[in-house]
Amino acid sequence: MDTLQIVPAWSATEGARRASELFETTFQGTADGVWASPGRVNIIGEHTDYNGGLCLPIALPHRTYVALRRRSDDEVHLASAFEGDVLHWDGRLSDLQPGTVPSWVGYVGGMAWSFGRDEITVTGFDATLTSCVPTAAGLSSSAAVECAVGLALDEVNGFGLGGSDEGRAQLVTVAVRTENDFVGARTGDLDQSASLRTHEGHALLLDCLDGSTRQVPFDLDAQNLELLVIDTRATHSHATGAYGQRRATCEAAATLLGVETLREITDLDAALARISDEEMARRVRHVVTEIQRVRDFVALVEAGRLLDVGPLMNASHDSLRDDYEVTCPELDVAVDAARSAGAIGARMTGGGFGGCAIALVDAEKRDDVAAAAVAAFAEHGFAAPRLYAAIPSAAGSRIS
Repeated sequence: MDTLQIVPAWSATEGARRASELFETTFQGTADGVWASPGRVNIIGEHTDYNGGLCLPIALPHRTYVALRRRSDDEVHLASAFEGDVLHWDGRLSDLQPGTVPSWVGYVGGMAWSFGRDEITVTGFDATLTSCVPTAAGLSSSAAVECAVGLALDEVNGFGLGGSDEGRAQLVTVAVRTENDFVGARTGDLDQSASLRTHEGHALLLDCLDGSTRQVPFDLDAQNLELLVIDTRATHSHATGAYGQRRATCEAAATLLGVETLREITDLDAALARISDEEMARRVRHVVTEIQRVRDFVALVEAGRLLDVGPLMNASHDSLRDDYEVTCPELDVAVDAARSAGAIGARMTGGGFGGCAIALVDAEKRDDVAAAAVAAFAEHGFAAPRLYAAIPSAAGSRIS
């Protein structure tokens, strides 16, 4: 059945070929190299990153590919292949200012601007982008662009940041600044950390309070499991007001409770007793309980009990639906259908308001769960979802 087709990722060879051919066609020359960086799925730990919490993402095999050539002047020339069209932008480094360029240029050129905030000067450059990371799906397509461009600019300018985890942590900071201050989306650092600091076959336990990480073995094959991604195709954007409102409410709650971040709350009942606003209380309850769910999830995985994590995934989604209110009908239908069809656990992933759900399933039941989601969408009059396999993959790197 065509509707059950799992959308594959490009191979590194295919991605590099596409980016290089677009470069050669656009600029009549060859690039200095091709760099790629992945999208991500967050297994658990949603809306905790900007609250100093814990997150557990994996990198996807789906990547953004950037062919780039360093220039000796301050000119910037960009081309991006997007849904069958090629978008172009030409200007100078000085033209790259917040609010003055199209959004797609912000994710690319904004990285040059962001390096400059750290007094790291990049030269002009020519670049082309191609990607198999689904856009507007909550799989961090924007961070994949930022991080691929960051790795390319880092190498061609000789900054040397991409060669160590410490340097990559600095690249994460540069990319987050691009997202926050240039594009205007007030996200945390989960997405960029997943794109730059993950290891193949592992989930990344990210402590957003101090930036520390731990690689958590996440071998699905060993237990005959798969992680199915259900792209609802419902509109998703981090730059919308609803996301910023959630973050502002959390920051106001932290101020009210006298803490720097909600991560510091150790007695949830006592904290909630001090909050008179019901909506704020629900937001705080989600964040604090979600951080604990990440701890519990990692403990189960490291104890070899991956089959027991389902209730934590389910509770995470329910909290995001009821307390944080960032799901949507399509996400809830996808999750309910997956659970009814026998998924071990299912939840939305990403910022919400659309995007994707994930379901941890026995490999033999993957098609049954996928078929149930497709049927449920048809029953509710939704467009058929797209389906992907989330395989714990490597961080961004130079491809050619």
